[in-house]
Amino acid sequence: MKKFVLILIFIILCPIFLFGCSGSSDEKLNFYDIVVEFDDETKTASVFQQVTYVNNSNNLFETLYFHLYPNAFREGSKNKVVSSALFEKAYPNGESFGKIDVQTVSINNEFIDFEIGGDDENILIVPLLNELFPDETVVIDIEFILSLPNINHRFGFGDNAINFGNFYPIACVYEEGVGFMMEAYSPTGDPFYSDVSNYNVCVSYPEKFLIAGTGTEKNTVINKNIKTTTFEANMVRDFCFVLSEKFTVVEGNVDQTSIKYFYYDDVDPQKSLQVAIDSISTFNNLFGKYPYSTFCVVQTNFVHGGMEYPNLVMISDEIKNHEEYEYVIVHETAHQWWYGVVGNNEFKDAWIDESLTEYSTALFYDKNTQYGVNYNELIKNATASYKLFIEVYEKVYKELDTSMSRSLEEFKTEPEYVNCIYTKGIIMYDTLKTQIGEEKMIKSLKKYFKDYSYKNVKKEEIISVFEEVCGRKVESFFVSWLEGKVIFI
Repeated sequence: MKKFVLILIFIILCPIFLFGCSGSSDEKLNFYDIVVEFDDETKTASVFQQVTYVNNSNNLFETLYFHLYPNAFREGSKNKVVSSALFEKAYPNGESFGKIDVQTVSINNEFIDFEIGGDDENILIVPLLNELFPDETVVIDIEFILSLPNINHRFGFGDNAINFGNFYPIACVYEEGVGFMMEAYSPTGDPFYSDVSNYNVCVSYPEKFLIAGTGTEKNTVINKNIKTTTFEANMVRDFCFVLSEKFTVVEGNVDQTSIKYFYYDDVDPQKSLQVAIDSISTFNNLFGKYPYSTFCVVQTNFVHGGMEYPNLVMISDEIKNHEEYEYVIVHETAHQWWYGVVGNNEFKDAWIDESLTEYSTALFYDKNTQYGVNYNELIKNATASYKLFIEVYEKVYKELDTSMSRSLEEFKTEPEYVNCIYTKGIIMYDTLKTQIGEEKMIKSLKKYFKDYSYKNVKKEEIISVFEEVCGRKVESFFVSWLEGKVIFI
C-alpha cells in the first residue's frame, strides 16, 4: 500500500493517534500508533507505525533498536521457529516462509538510513538525528510490509485463523549497566521481552472476518466490504490480534471485565467461557484485580497448547480433550498476571513467569473443586513425571542439567525445557508453600503483584518479596532449585 493512502487512513479513522492514549497514569510510557491493512488474497499486510519513544534510562542514546520477530519466519533464518519434532504439526501444508520488510524509517519527516542487524536479521537499527537525553522523546515513523507464512504459530495463517502475534517492530528493552536486550528468536519457549506501553491500532481487513485483539475495541466501520477496527490498549506489554471467518463469539462478565470467547470447534463453548470467567475471578482474589476491562480467549491454529498476550490468549484447536483444553485456558489466563502485568525477560529467565503461572494453575484447581482436578494429585503427578524425565534423560544423554535459571538457547530439547521450567517449577513453589504455609504464600504473591505491576523483574525481586513477608531468608531455597542442586529421591 502506498504511503499516502496509509496516512490518509491514519488521519481519518484514527484521530486519537495524534494525541496519544487517554487514561494512562504514566506519561513516560512509549506510544505505538499502528495502521494495518491486511490483504487476504496475498496474505500480506501493509503497515504504518508511529512510535513515540521515551528515554527512561540514565544515559543518552544515539541509536535505538527494535525487535523484528517476523524475520525468524523468513527463508534462510538461522534460528528456526519450531523444533524438528514439531515441524509437521506446524507446517501441515508443507514448509512456508514469511518476513517483515521494512520500507522506510523517518524522524521529523527526514528519512533515516536504517540497518537490519542482530544475530539473525532480527533487529531494526535506527540512528537518531540528535542525541536523546534522559526523559526526552523522539517520534519515529516506520513503514513495513508483512508476508505471513502458512504455519500454525503465533505469526502466520492456518486453515482456520490468521495470527498476528509479535508482528511489528517493538523497542528493545534497555537495562541499566547492561544495554539493549537484543536476543534472537528461539524455537523453545517464548523468546520475548518488552516494556509496558500504550497502543492505538487500526486494522483493515475483509468484511467476512471477525477480529479478536488486545485492548478495547473503540469502533468498527465497513466501507466497500472492508472492515476497519480501532483498538485502544493502555499500559500493556504487547499487542496481538487474530482474524477468522469461522469465529463464533460468546460473552460474559466478571468483576468489571468483559470476557469474550472466540471459537469455531468447541462442543461446549459456554463451559470454556466459564473457565475463563472462573480463572479471572479466582486470580483476582488470589493475586490482585485484573487491571483491564477486556479479556479474549481465542481458539486458533497453534502448534503449542496456548500462548499469552495482553488481554488475549491463543488456545490451540489441536487440543481435543476438553479437560486439557480447560487447563490451557487457566494457564494462559494466569499469564495475564505473570508476564502481562508483572513482566520479565522470557528469553533469559523463563522460569520467572512460566513456573509461577504453572503453580497458579494448580492453585486455581485447589480453589475450584467443581472441575474435579485435585491439587495434591497435580503435584504428585508432576513429581512422578519429573523423576521419570531425570531417569530417561540420564540414560539417553549420559549427563543431566536440571538448572532452571538458563537462557532458552541453553536447553538442548523442548522436553528438557518443559520439565525444568513447568514441571519442576510447580514442584518448587509447592515445596515453598509447604515450608512457609499457604497464608504467607498467597500474601507474598499479592505483594509481588502489587509492588511490581507494569515493571520487569529479576529473581532478586521475587526473593525479596518472600523474605519480607515471611520474615526469613529464602534465597538459598530458590538458588538450590534454580541451579539444579535439589535432588529427588
